[in-house]
Amino acid sequence: MIEPLSLGLLALVSVAVLLDLVLGDPRGIPHPVVGIGSLIGRLERVGNHGLPHARRLKGALMTALIVVGTYSLAWVLLWLMARFNPWLGVMVEIWLLASCLAIKGLKDAALAVARPLSEGNLVLAREQLGMIVGRDTEFLDEAEIARGTVETVAENTVDGITAPLFFALIGGAPLALAYKAINTLDSMVGYRSERYRDFGRASARLDDIANWLPARLTAITLWLGSRLLGGMRTHDAWAATRREAGHHPSPNAGWPESMVANLLGVQLGGTNIYRGEISERARLGTPRETLTVGHIDGAIRLMHVGWTGFLILMAVVILLKEVS
Repeated sequence: MIEPLSLGLLALVSVAVLLDLVLGDPRGIPHPVVGIGSLIGRLERVGNHGLPHARRLKGALMTALIVVGTYSLAWVLLWLMARFNPWLGVMVEIWLLASCLAIKGLKDAALAVARPLSEGNLVLAREQLGMIVGRDTEFLDEAEIARGTVETVAENTVDGITAPLFFALIGGAPLALAYKAINTLDSMVGYRSERYRDFGRASARLDDIANWLPARLTAITLWLGSRLLGGMRTHDAWAATRREAGHHPSPNAGWPESMVANLLGVQLGGTNIYRGEISERARLGTPRETLTVGHIDGAIRLMHVGWTGFLILMAVVILLKEVS
């Protein structure tokens, strides 16, 4: 196994990033996260019943089983591959690392909304947005479609890119996959609905803990990268993000969303509708511009700024560790 926070691991992660940028998630190739999600679904159907305290206990046990099991299986697989052939072990680890990243996938999903929206095809744009968000999209106008897409890109810059990079550089593919297991648990059972309020409590709390530092580091790299590249409203974005981030229902998602809103000069948040029920979200950013399809392209550019700056920041940490 490669040493954590080492140049060797940085090289493997960098190759995995390039692989994800080029190929994304090719169809027909088994994806570890899909398998994790399938297992979560089966365990939830079996265990999510009974009194609230029983549901909380079973949900916590499932969370532990999924996360520890994912880490252990990945570690054993890599150990076996390396024993058989060291280069095979390296290639398998790169594949597992790339499967934890969603750079190309997130960009493609955002562009799938932006293309029909730029052509005035609101029906198709709503359908595409509905594939990546949980809110009702049937009656959204251009500004609301753009808002939903920008929010998704901003939040998933952490969930799908920088947080997996963070854990990959600390503990290789096993820890990156364990993080993806946590994130998948939260996305499937971490809701505050009647069905999941108790059973998904442990999953939601663990996801909050896992994303705490990556979310804030990502906001920093978004801001620093934008200052270096220019062309964004950076002069008050950091101060505004610090004021606003805590107003978001999530303790972590407010950081990248608020930073992206302030850098783009738009306002995110507002009224969302979930299965006919109205949900008011904190408004983040100052609306200097009306949201349009062009802001989706801006969010994608910021996504690349954020993860690139994050990887550079982690590389600096590793280099300082190596020379100390």
